Order: sequence, then C-alpha cells, then structure tokens
Amino acid sequence: MNARFKAGTATVSATETRVFHRHLQQSFPVAVRGEGIALIDAAGKRYLDASGGAAVSCLGHGHPDVIAAMHAQLDRLAYAHTSFFTTEVAEQLADNLIANAPEGMGQVYFVSGGSEAVEAALKMARQYFVEIGQPQRRHFISRRQSYHGNTLGALAVGGNQWRRAQFEPILIDVTHVAPCYEYRDRLADETPVAYGQRLVRELADTIERLGADQVMAFVAETVGGATAGVLTAVPGYFKGVRELCDAHGILLILDEVMCGMGRTGTLHACEQEGVSPDLMAIAKGLGAGYQPIGAVLAQTKLVDVFRKGSGMFQHGHTYLGHPMACAAALAVQQVIERDGLLAQVQARGQCLEDTLQAQFGTHQHVGDIRGRGLFWGIELVEDRATKQWFDPAQRLHAKIKSEAMKRGLMVYPMGGTLDGKRGDHVLLAPPFISTEAEVVEIVSRLHESVNAAIGLSRVN
Repeated sequence: MNARFKAGTATVSATETRVFHRHLQQSFPVAVRGEGIALIDAAGKRYLDASGGAAVSCLGHGHPDVIAAMHAQLDRLAYAHTSFFTTEVAEQLADNLIANAPEGMGQVYFVSGGSEAVEAALKMARQYFVEIGQPQRRHFISRRQSYHGNTLGALAVGGNQWRRAQFEPILIDVTHVAPCYEYRDRLADETPVAYGQRLVRELADTIERLGADQVMAFVAETVGGATAGVLTAVPGYFKGVRELCDAHGILLILDEVMCGMGRTGTLHACEQEGVSPDLMAIAKGLGAGYQPIGAVLAQTKLVDVFRKGSGMFQHGHTYLGHPMACAAALAVQQVIERDGLLAQVQARGQCLEDTLQAQFGTHQHVGDIRGRGLFWGIELVEDRATKQWFDPAQRLHAKIKSEAMKRGLMVYPMGGTLDGKRGDHVLLAPPFISTEAEVVEIVSRLHESVNAAIGLSRVN
C-alpha cells in the first residue's frame, strides 16, 4: 500500500494525495460508507446528502436492490465490446427507457456520463444534416449561463463564461442567447408568458441573422442546473421554441442530465413543458451514481435517416453500453417505478418548497427560491430590494459549503450565478427516498450554514 495513504485515514491533505483532484489546495475527508441519504467518512461523521452529490444519487446510498443487480450481472458478464456484441441487460434498459420516453423517441445511445451524452448529441445533429444533404448547416445556438459538460463540444455550447474563458481559442463557435431567468430578467410590467415570448423572438432573430438554413440545433437545459441555480421556464417558452425549430427544420436538443430521470417530479422534465425534443441527453439520475452511465434518447425519424443512409453513427466509446452500468441503471429505473418514487418526489418536493419558504421566504439575503420536485435553488443577495449580489471576492458560496460540511450537510453551492463571476446560489437535490423529517432537517442545517457564512462575510 502507498505509504502516503493508509486505511482509516480520516482526511487526505492536498500535499499528501497522489490523486489529481479538481481542487489542488484542498484537503478532503475520506468517504468510507453510504447509508440511505447519508455518507459517512473515515472518522465516523455522517453527512446528509442534500444534493445527491451533483444531483446524482436519487436512490441514496447502498440500495440493496441495485447492489444485488450489479452482483448478479458481474457473475454473468462484466464487459463485452459493442462492436462485437449487444447484451441482454442493455437491450432491457433501452426497452425500459423508450417505453417511458417522450413521444417519438425510438432508440437509445449509451455513453458513460453527461458530457459524453451531450457530445454525442451534437455529433448526431451534424451527421443527420450531412445525411439528408444539408451539410451547410453548421451553427449551434444555446443559452448564456447554461452548463452542458466539460468536453470541448459540450463546453462550447455551454454558456458559462468563466468555465469557457481559458479554453475559448479551442472551442467551436456557438451563438448564445438569453436564458429563461425570470427573477433577474422579466420586466416589472411584463407577464411571465410575455417574457417567454420575448425570449422566443430573440431566438427567432438570432436564427434569421445566422441564416435559418445554416443552423443545426438549439441546445437547452430543460431546467437550468448547476451554473444558474435551477432556472425553471415560464409557461409557453419551450412550446414557442419547439414551434420555431420546427418552422426552420432545426433540431431541438434538450439536456436533462441534471434535471431529468424523475428529479423534477416527472421522469423527464420536458413532460411538464408539453414538448418532445429531437435528441435528449440523460445521465446522473439514470444510474443514480452506482455506475457511470449516460445516454442520448433519439427520435426514430432521425435514426431512420442514419439507418437508410450511411448505416452507422460515426462515433463511439470503449465503455458504451457497459453491462455493469446498464444493470445498475435498469435496477434504478425498476425501483423508481415499483416504489412509486415519482409521486414521492412530488410530495417531498412540496415539503421541501414549503420548508424553504418558511425558513428563507423573508430572509433578507435570499432573493429567490425556485425549483420543481426535489430540485431547488436559493439565490443569495446582498440587498433583497435591489437584488444586488454579494461581492464575488467574498466567495460566499464556498463559505456556505464549508459551513454546511461542518454541520454534516452536503449541498451544492456555486458562484457566478449571473454571468460566471457575479452572484451566489445553493442547489438542493436530495434523494427521492428522503423522508419529510430528513427534508426538514436539511433545510434547518442549511439555514444555519447560510447565516454563519454571511456572518463570516460581514466580518471579513
């Protein structure tokens, strides 16, 4: 065993670890066990997982049915490359997903995570237009402050300027339009519907400027996730987008990597918008963290073009359709259906909303509380009346995370809510199995953590 790390070590410091962590000046507690909605570190401290990691662990930790399915699959077959074989479990998972997919979806392309899913969807869009004889289409349009992943294509369509900045010279050119950010951008004399129509007109103007026959797809998170703090669309917005795309032969790609697979109270977030995309990226809650897996759901009409044309999708990964990952994901979906967890997400979501409103609804430093199901965000402000953000130099979001961890609470705070630099929010995405008592406890600890962090900011 590496002398730098021994079993039972409670915390690994930044100077001791051989792991190339994403944060290189930070020490990490060592997670050793998971039980229900809690993670336990090597010192025995329990943390309520109120964010599901990054909205991943929808069934919590150590679910016996998922673990049993993985063991059974391992006993049968751990790996078979998809250029040689399909597998029973991949076929079963695909059947399950399509049976519950938005209208028109016919095939599933498996990958290993959300960034890969978005990347695959972008390439599907490009190949589709090549296959139908429209190779001149080369533009993607997406939204500012969106997050679609960290691979180069996904990063390019993402609209978080801070994440993009240093990689800008090697990113494809993507046009970004305004997000649906009602709290900040809807005018005082503007109805929610009128605001949504204004955003659709902006998209229409952008398409016209680029040339309708030059645009491949519009890419959007159905509910804005990590970088924007759970932005929900106003009524009619996505229907307007869908109609606009159809009018110009443009594909609609929805990214439901974070907000999908039951997180908002329906299996797919787009169900609540009354639209069906051409391509949809899913991940995170698909496998609930038990195995790395993502997927693209594709309309049959698109896949038929590939089938009748080149007969292939010019793309692939070593671990796509991995049997162990598919077994875990299938078990997750079966548990959600068997245990009625979508209804529970709705019920616990109402409890979470009510508790957030009770604790933060009049809080002088909480400007907005927004979300659906078990997917909620609170936006922090220096001044509630003016919506003025905290000075980014205070790194309020980081202080909230630190204070929450001290209190045995995992939440997902982020800075740069407005534009990658300004603004702070906290994202909550507790497991679907959470009890009402656990939801109340989560919000109570968050309230303490926010107040403590703001107090530290005042001192500093």
